Amino acid sequence: MSSTRQDGDTWDLASSVGATATMAATARAIASRADRPLIDDPFAEPLVRAVGVDVLTRLAAGEMSPDELVGQAAIDGAKVRTKFYDEFFLDATKAGIAQAVILASGLDSRAYRLPWPAGTAVYEVDQPQVIEFKTRTLAELGAAPTADLRVAAVDLRDDWPAALRTAGFDPARPTAWSAEGLLGYLPPEAQDSLLDTITELSAPGSRVATESRPNPRSGDDEKTKEGLDRITERWRAYGFDLDHARLRYFGERNEAAPYLAARGWALTAISVRDLLAANDLLPLKNDDLRMGGVLYVSGALNKARR
Repeated sequence: MSSTRQDGDTWDLASSVGATATMAATARAIASRADRPLIDDPFAEPLVRAVGVDVLTRLAAGEMSPDELVGQAAIDGAKVRTKFYDEFFLDATKAGIAQAVILASGLDSRAYRLPWPAGTAVYEVDQPQVIEFKTRTLAELGAAPTADLRVAAVDLRDDWPAALRTAGFDPARPTAWSAEGLLGYLPPEAQDSLLDTITELSAPGSRVATESRPNPRSGDDEKTKEGLDRITERWRAYGFDLDHARLRYFGERNEAAPYLAARGWALTAISVRDLLAANDLLPLKNDDLRMGGVLYVSGALNKARR
């Protein structure tokens, strides 16, 4: 299951980058069972079970303590991240935006669990096998979308705007976009291209939400890789062989927040550290992965398209 990222690589929900979506769903399942849950994702556990990775299934189902493999920081991170994007979409629809796009949707179930206003079109964009798996699994569970769900089954490295338009997307209408947990898995130039394309496809008044990671200082990347290697070894001991450090792209890149601001987006930002505090959750202790300074950003496009 171990792999190194390369141009044109492929994956499913049990391998490479796809497995990170299943791990994120596992964390949401655990977080949804917390004594004081901030989120409620009833589809996370059955979707993880359907993927079929034994250790993830047992964690998601509560049959195994998460303490050793999924620390409290990861569970709390799933809580605040999920809540942030839930609230982003709900605020956008309250403002009258009736078109939403979830990029790299993975095992995201917002199209099935959020109270979308009538007439809202939600577009999910991901690789064909990922879209097919989730759509089929949720249908077998008897789940029905709470929005007008439309899928664009396409790799983000291909012509995804064409697939989005084919699915019915209208760039003349304001859109709410999410790029959740995605940018760190893209090369720097691909990140820029994605953010440029979002801007080009956005009518004035559109909204966007994503994460913006500060560029590394000297030694930061090495420390992060060491932390990821420790995580890899812990999971490997339980039979889940996923090399976390090799899934990401390191080094400097354009930070997403200023890059989007320069293209007409008026953004607000809050760090993971401040999000944890705002939700009365414990602060990060050993932040080897440099998560505390990651910014969750959201905002609206105030300028006409360039």
